[in-house]
Amino acid sequence: MTLSFPPYPCLLIVCFPLLISDHTATVTHCGAAGPRLNNNQLYKFSYTTEVLVDRAKGSKEGSAGYRISSDVNVNLVWRDPSSKDNQLIQLAVCLIDHATHRSEKKNVLHGSTAESVLGKTKLAALTKPFLLHLKNGKVRAKAFYSYWAEPATIKNLKRGLASLLQVQLNTGKVIENDVSGRCTVEYKAVKGQVTRTKILETCKTAETGFTTHSQVLGVSRKSSSVTTFTLEDGFIHSAVAEETHSLAVNARRSAAATVVSRQTFTFVGTEAGPLEAAGKDVAGVVKSIDAKLAAVGIVAEKVKSQCKGCPSLFEHWQTQQKQLEPASLSKATAPRSFLALLQSIRKASKGEILTVLKSASKTSLPQVVDAVTSSQTDASLDAMLEFLNFTDAKGLVLQERFLYACGFASHPNERMLQDISKGKIGSTDIKESVVIIMGALVHKLCQKGGCNLPTVVQVKKLILDGPGSTQVESEVQMYLLALKNSLLPEAIPIFTKYAESEVGAYSTIALTALQRYNVNLMTDAVKQTVNRVYHQNRRVYEKNVRAAAADVILSSNPSYMEVKNLLLSIGHLPHEMNKYMLSKIQDILHFQMPASKVLRQAMKDMVSCNYDRFAKVGSSSAFSGFMAQSADVTSTYSLDILYSGSGIMRRSNMNIYGASKGAMLHGLQVAIEAQGLESLIAATPDEGEGDLESFAGMSALLFDVQLRPVTFFKGYSDLMSKMFSMTGDPINVVKGLILLTDHSEVIQLQSGLKASAEFQAGLAIDISGGMEISLWYRESKTSVNNRYTLVLTGNVTVDMDFMRAGVEVSFEMEASLDFITTVQFSNYPFLVCMQMDKTTFPFSEYLTKYESVPSGKSAVSHKSRKQLVPGSEFPLHQENSNMCKKVFDSSW
Repeated sequence: MTLSFPPYPCLLIVCFPLLISDHTATVTHCGAAGPRLNNNQLYKFSYTTEVLVDRAKGSKEGSAGYRISSDVNVNLVWRDPSSKDNQLIQLAVCLIDHATHRSEKKNVLHGSTAESVLGKTKLAALTKPFLLHLKNGKVRAKAFYSYWAEPATIKNLKRGLASLLQVQLNTGKVIENDVSGRCTVEYKAVKGQVTRTKILETCKTAETGFTTHSQVLGVSRKSSSVTTFTLEDGFIHSAVAEETHSLAVNARRSAAATVVSRQTFTFVGTEAGPLEAAGKDVAGVVKSIDAKLAAVGIVAEKVKSQCKGCPSLFEHWQTQQKQLEPASLSKATAPRSFLALLQSIRKASKGEILTVLKSASKTSLPQVVDAVTSSQTDASLDAMLEFLNFTDAKGLVLQERFLYACGFASHPNERMLQDISKGKIGSTDIKESVVIIMGALVHKLCQKGGCNLPTVVQVKKLILDGPGSTQVESEVQMYLLALKNSLLPEAIPIFTKYAESEVGAYSTIALTALQRYNVNLMTDAVKQTVNRVYHQNRRVYEKNVRAAAADVILSSNPSYMEVKNLLLSIGHLPHEMNKYMLSKIQDILHFQMPASKVLRQAMKDMVSCNYDRFAKVGSSSAFSGFMAQSADVTSTYSLDILYSGSGIMRRSNMNIYGASKGAMLHGLQVAIEAQGLESLIAATPDEGEGDLESFAGMSALLFDVQLRPVTFFKGYSDLMSKMFSMTGDPINVVKGLILLTDHSEVIQLQSGLKASAEFQAGLAIDISGGMEISLWYRESKTSVNNRYTLVLTGNVTVDMDFMRAGVEVSFEMEASLDFITTVQFSNYPFLVCMQMDKTTFPFSEYLTKYESVPSGKSAVSHKSRKQLVPGSEFPLHQENSNMCKKVFDSSW
C-alpha cells in the first residue's frame, strides 16, 4: 500500500488481508442479483483512493491532499448453499510502488516510514481483516464485521473500499447502505457498463452540522457522486468513482472550496486461490474466522479529532486579547480574533470559559461576552448565565450584549430560549430586551420546525397575550416588538387591532410589523384596516402612522382601487405628507417595484393623476437605489424622510436590504422619530399632532432582528435639559461583534475519509445616531453613522489523524456608511439636504493550502489579493442635489 500527497510522493504502508463480499470483482451468472466470485480463485486488482481540496476552480496539480495506493487480492470466503447471491469475500491489500514526484522541500512524507506516520496502533489495525456480508447484492446496515478496538479512521477506510464494490447489474433506483449512510442510488446499465449515481442529499447519517438560518448569509453545497463499472465477459474490469463537494458563500461565491474524492479499482488478473470455508450461516463463519470480529456496521462512525500541542482557551485568549480592545474594533484583526476565539470556546469547558471571562479587562469584556455567547454551546451558555447577574441593574451593557448575541444566534436551541426567559431581572431596559429577543428566538426555532417545542409554546403564549395583559405603554410596546420579531401568523390579528390604536407608537409598530409578513398572509380584513388608517375613516392619525399605512398598502399587492384611492388622497393631505406620497409613488415607478404595474394603470386616469396633484411642493422624500449589484447578491437601500409642516423632522427611515437567489435579508433599518417640537420655534402642529408629548428616539433593526429602541429625550423638561447640554455627539444604538455566517458540517466521502467544513463570518459593527437642533441658526441635523469590519473564513480539512490536508479561503473589509440630514427651517419651503456617503475601503482576499503529518513536518502555500474599493456618495433625486447646493451655499 502506498500513501502520497499530490502529485504523489508515496510511502510504504503495509500489506494486510481484508474480507469483503459480493460486488467485488466477480463473475456474473445468469439471473444473478450482482456479480459473483468463483471458489478456488484469487482475483488481483490495483486500488487507488485520493482526496484533493482546493478553491472552487483550482487545478489538480496545485491542490492539497493525498493518495493511498495498493494491490488488492480478492477471493470468495463463503457462499450460502441455498442462495448463490449470499456471499462473503476476502481482500488482501499490498504494496504496489514507492515513488516521489515532489521536491524534497514540498514533500511532507519525505524520509517517513509507515510506523512514523501511522503509529504502531493504526499500523497493526491495518493488518487485521474485515468481513462484509452481501445478500442479493446489497449490504445490510449491520452486515460489516470488524474490531471494536480498531481506530475509527481505519474502520472507515475499510468501509470505503467495501462500499465502492457494491454494484447492481440492472437499471433502477434503490436504497443502499454504505459508508455514506443510507442513500438513494440510481443505476443505469448498458452493455458492458453500469453507472451508479448516489443522490447525496438523501443520505441519512448520524453526523449533522448546522448553518445560518438566513439564506443570504448562508453557505450552499453542491455535491455529486458517480461510480462507473466496466464489465468484460460478465466480470468487473474496473470501477472508477468520483465524488465532488463544492461549498460557496451565497453572498460571495468566489469564497468557495471544493473537495474531490476519487477511487479506482482495476482488474489485473487471476490465479489459483483458497477454497471456500464451510459453514451453515454468516454468524458461524464469522465466528470461526475470529471470535473477536463484531458487526460494527457499514455506515461510517464519528471520528473524534484530537489536537496535540494546541493551546488552552486561556492561552489562546492571552494572544488575542489586544485585538479585542475597543481601539482595535475598527480593524479587521478584531473580527478575525473573534472567530479564532470562538472556535476555541466551542471546544472548552464551562470552567475554562469562566476563567477567561473573569480575567478579561473591563474594556475587552463586552467583546468576550459576544464571542462566548455566539459559540452557542451548553458550556458557554452555562458560563454566561453564571457570570452575569441579571438582578444587578448596573450590569446593563454586558447583559444587553449577551441578549443581542442570543438574538443573532445562527442555530439557537430550545435551551437558550428557556434560560433567558426565566429568572429575576433588575433593569427595566433589560427586561424589555429579554422579551424582544425572545421573539427573535421563537422565529428562528419555528423556522427549524420547533414551533411545538414546550418552551416555544410557552413563550408564544406569553408574547401573544402580552399586549392585552398590561396598560403600561412601554410594556405594550415591548410585547408588540417581540411579536414583530417572531413573525408569528397568529400575531397578525393583534397587529391589525393595534394598527388602529389611539397611541401612535402602537400603530407605528403594528404597521411596520405587518409590512414584514409574506404578502400571502395579508387578508382582505387586514388590508381594509390598513386602508382605514391611511384614509382616517374612523379617527385622525399622526402623519408617520399614515405614512406607515401607505407603505403597507403599496407593498402588499395593492388592488387597482386601493392605488387609485391613494392617488386621489394626494392634495387633501398635510403639505409635507402630500410631498412624501408623491415621492413614494415616483420611487416605486423609478425602481420598478412590484406595485409599479398597477400604479401605471391607475395613473392613466386623469382624475387621479394630473398636474395639480403631482406639482405639490415640500421637502419630504422617499428614494431607493442600488448599493451593489453582482451575480451573487444585490444590495439596495432606501431613504424615507417625513417632515412636519413647521420644518422639523418627523420621521427618518434608512433601510438596507440584501437579496440572493430569491431570498431577502433586511440587513439594517435605522429609524429616527421626533414629535412635539413645534413649541421650540413657535410653530403650529399639524392635524392630529397638537397634544403630542415632546419626544425623539431611534430604533434599529439589524439582520432581521428588531432591537430595543433608544430614547434621546422624552417630555418637555427632558428636552430642555438636553437642548442646553446637547453636543451633537452620536448616541450608540448597537456596538459589538456579530457572528453573521456560521456553517459547520462533516462531509462523509465514499472512500471512507471525512472532510470537515467550517465557514464563519464575523462582523464588528458600531451604529450610532444623533439629533442636533440650533434655535439660533434655525437649523437641525440628524445623523446615522455605521462603522463595520467584516471577516469571513472558510476551512475545508481532510484529517485522518496520521495525515492532514486542507484549504482556507477568506476575505476581509473595513468600511463605513454615513447618512446625514441637514434642515434649515428659517423659511418655507424649508431647505433639506440628505447625504449618504461610503468611504474608500480596503478589500483583501486570501487563499491558504496546507498539508501535515504527525512528525510536525508541513507544507503551506499562501496567496492573496488586495484592492481599494473607491468611496462614493450614493445618488438621491435631483431635487435633493439642488437643495444641498443652497444649504451649503456652494457651486458643486
